[in-house]
Amino acid sequence: MITLDGNYLEGGGQIIRTATALSILTQKPFTVNNIRAKRPQPGLKAQHLHTIKAFETLANAKAEHCELGSTDLIFHPGPMNSQTLTIDVGTAGSVTLVLQSLALACLFSPGKYKLKITGGTDVTWSPRWDYFAEVMVPQFQRYADIEVKLLKRGYYPKGQGSVEVSIHARHPLQPAQTQQKESQNHTDHAPHLYLTEQGALKQIKGISHASKDLEHAQVAERQAKSAANILSQLIKDCPIDIRAEYANTESTGSGLTLYAVYSHLPDQIDITKPVRIGADVLGERGKSAEEVTRECCYKLLEEMQSHAPVDEHLADNLIPILGLVGGKIKTSYITTHTKTNIYVVEKFLDVKFKIDEQHHTIEVVKEHSKN
Repeated sequence: MITLDGNYLEGGGQIIRTATALSILTQKPFTVNNIRAKRPQPGLKAQHLHTIKAFETLANAKAEHCELGSTDLIFHPGPMNSQTLTIDVGTAGSVTLVLQSLALACLFSPGKYKLKITGGTDVTWSPRWDYFAEVMVPQFQRYADIEVKLLKRGYYPKGQGSVEVSIHARHPLQPAQTQQKESQNHTDHAPHLYLTEQGALKQIKGISHASKDLEHAQVAERQAKSAANILSQLIKDCPIDIRAEYANTESTGSGLTLYAVYSHLPDQIDITKPVRIGADVLGERGKSAEEVTRECCYKLLEEMQSHAPVDEHLADNLIPILGLVGGKIKTSYITTHTKTNIYVVEKFLDVKFKIDEQHHTIEVVKEHSKN
């Protein structure tokens, strides 16, 4: 039984999300205490409960103390089974945080999975949908066939957005492997993940979105136009494509996601080894469309100027994959989220990470033993 401290470093819900996915993939049970102890409202929240309940369906997992506000959890995994699963997180609970766990398990599990999730698609303290779809998913596609669809946006507080994600792993952990000794919990054939150089900048793309009731104020168009103006002045000879869109939503909201696309091929974008770094900002009452745009543009520019191919938010999402397949990444900044994920991954997998704070690199230096 693996024991985790839910108050380690960042001490957030990511410990639960990563642990449940790796527990399923390695078939190792775990217990965790002090869950979200540093938060104003400690313990499990609705999104964590829905993630755990989803694994109870997807993998016949069993959980003890799985209730709202619980600061302790015992989790017993089971084998994943191909299926379609519908999840309603409720109100504006983040669909991308639920996917942070479920998608990781599906990426390396045998079979095909379709996840239909209702909740918040663009809410605070979580990856926004367009960042998930355009920056995170291209990296996941190295290891699985993935199709993602945004059916409806959901802003705070009512949420009620909906998405659909289909995943079919190309390099699954075989059930037989997970029954062998601890050192054998790995994928034998998945390619290592090396992301250490940006390559050449090919284009900057973006999605400016807003609820239908803001169309009269042209919020989406203003964000898109302002972003194109700022970026074109600061970055020369680079195609910039930012689309503006409105959606029928339950709550008023808006946001902007920008991402830079790089390639190591001279004349085209390498879709097999994607390099994308992103930034996103949500609109809020009293904050103009132009302020949202400036903030997002300069966040992206800061990431681009780091010369790293992995932005600080993508880095922590890649750590579990890095542990499973091996390799090295260079990021703009090594956050406590990233270090927390390293702590969890090292608990479940027979790997060790080397962190170089000076050069912002993270490398698997002790890989899975092979007999």
